Amino acid sequence: MNANGGWAPARRIVQGMPTKADEALEQRRQAARAACQTALFGHGPVQPGAELAALAELDAGAVADRYGEGGVLAELEAEISRLLGTEAASFMPSGIMAQQCVLRVWSDRQESPRIAVHGLSHLVVHELDALPALHGMVLERLSDEERQPTPADLADLPGRLGAVTLELPLRDGGHLLPSWDDLTAFAAACHDRQIPLHLDGARLWESTPYLGHSLAEVVGLADSAYVSFYKGLGGLAGAAVAGPDDVIAESRRWQRRHGGNLLTLLPYAVSARAGLQRHLPRMAEYHEVAVELATALSDAGLRITPDPPHTNAFRMYASVDERDVNARLLEHLESTQEAISAYWQGADVPGWSVTEFTVGSATCDIGAAEVAKRMTAVVLGSLGT
Repeated sequence: MNANGGWAPARRIVQGMPTKADEALEQRRQAARAACQTALFGHGPVQPGAELAALAELDAGAVADRYGEGGVLAELEAEISRLLGTEAASFMPSGIMAQQCVLRVWSDRQESPRIAVHGLSHLVVHELDALPALHGMVLERLSDEERQPTPADLADLPGRLGAVTLELPLRDGGHLLPSWDDLTAFAAACHDRQIPLHLDGARLWESTPYLGHSLAEVVGLADSAYVSFYKGLGGLAGAAVAGPDDVIAESRRWQRRHGGNLLTLLPYAVSARAGLQRHLPRMAEYHEVAVELATALSDAGLRITPDPPHTNAFRMYASVDERDVNARLLEHLESTQEAISAYWQGADVPGWSVTEFTVGSATCDIGAAEVAKRMTAVVLGSLGT
């Protein structure tokens, strides 16, 4: 399944070498995933042949770019600039590459390798120390708590900084967003110190309903931003960085150095445009259904954070053993070809388990009440009672 719904738990746990039992379980899971026909989360399972055929029909006249120049890619970049209200945008194969490129530009301009980040940000948790290892950058933590950083956190990092990053929403903090007033205050604190503010906006599309402001208004608070095309938009892959003309031009040079100038990015550009058409207009709906679903799940005995959800995604906690709930999820998937949720893992509180849930078109098609009914039946072990 694509990353808009996900199969993995909210946070991965590093374990020892897999046993034969572990390998057998993983083989069962892979076989069940391959046979999956429906899902309650995200935009549903991706059928590669059908998806590619739909993309070809949707944009049959698309002209391929050549090494990132011209064609549908240039049209997509112009659309992103318009949506985000920036001078320029550059499509890149991955978000990890995109953020390395633009942060390297800011770091060089500021003559400082120190990049301020949240300790739970994607840059810290999921990228194998890419910025320090490849660019010699020093990641200065604004906070390690499950909350958005504040101007006081920034003040605790004196001296010259190459850039400040802000992940909207903070996924590993529970898909948390600041209030609009807190966001503008944090941006002002960065600007007062003349530090470039970069938005890690992998799920920025999903954030505007809660913030109550347009994409351009949100990005207008910052100096640059990154957006993803394969999460809430359900694209095949790809990302973009957006900002001033000269910054994006330098970022393209770093993209080349990273090997990111493929002969053509046509399939990814067409898929990204399809995601913008299919899902961007529905982001407010996805958020509304997430709030409705969270209420229904809470009434049924699950704990939800944040409550109400800030975006179309949230964490769920249940007073069940992770092995029991994961066994029920797998058995349900094998017998019905329906995926209920991502797999669960142990929570900090003994006897409790946690996962995250992302609302997408598949969730909306089924409806919050029915999703909650099916979810709680399997997760809480009341199926068939």
